[in-house]
Amino acid sequence: MTLKDLEEAVERLPPEKLAEFRAWFEEFDAALFDAKIARDSGEGKLDKLGEQAIRDFRQGRAKEI
Repeated sequence: MTLKDLEEAVERLPPEKLAEFRAWFEEFDAALFDAKIARDSGEGKLDKLGEQAIRDFRQGRAKEI
């Protein structure tokens, strides 16, 4: 199946099936994002961002939300 095939199949979905697909894809995409954040965090790729956020907060350049 090509991307074009997939696009055409989605375009042919009736509204209720499109809504089901949209909900499924949102969950699928969110799970991929969460897994990437977990991987990046475990590999230390977010450390600099976290350290900068802590520095900004301590220096009054940020506030609690």
